[in-house]
Amino acid sequence: MIGYVCLGTSDLERATAYYNALLAPMGGKMLMDFGRGRAWGTAPDQPMVSVILPFDGKPAHPGNGTMTALMCGSKAQVDAQYKLAIDLGGTDEGPAGQRGEGFYAGYFRDLDGNKLCFCHFG
Repeated sequence: MIGYVCLGTSDLERATAYYNALLAPMGGKMLMDFGRGRAWGTAPDQPMVSVILPFDGKPAHPGNGTMTALMCGSKAQVDAQYKLAIDLGGTDEGPAGQRGEGFYAGYFRDLDGNKLCFCHFG
């Protein structure tokens, strides 16, 4: 049901480098460059993650209570992606681990403070 998610950035080039490196191991590649934003996905007809300079021209800031979860194929992939997010300069919001029966996740913030999660069900 999700078509795409937009994450605000105040530095498009920095965010582009971060997401190029972060999403590549999951098969993500930049599919769109629309001037003030970029989008990554595995195919144009699949959900995408995008970073964008705010339309109103004001500085980007993360939404309180807003989080984007990115699905992984295994717990090992959650571990690897979470580690990569931190290694690329992201900040820890809860290390990868079991979060209840059948749910495994690692939480982090990107370089602009947007909260994301890599997760696996099962």
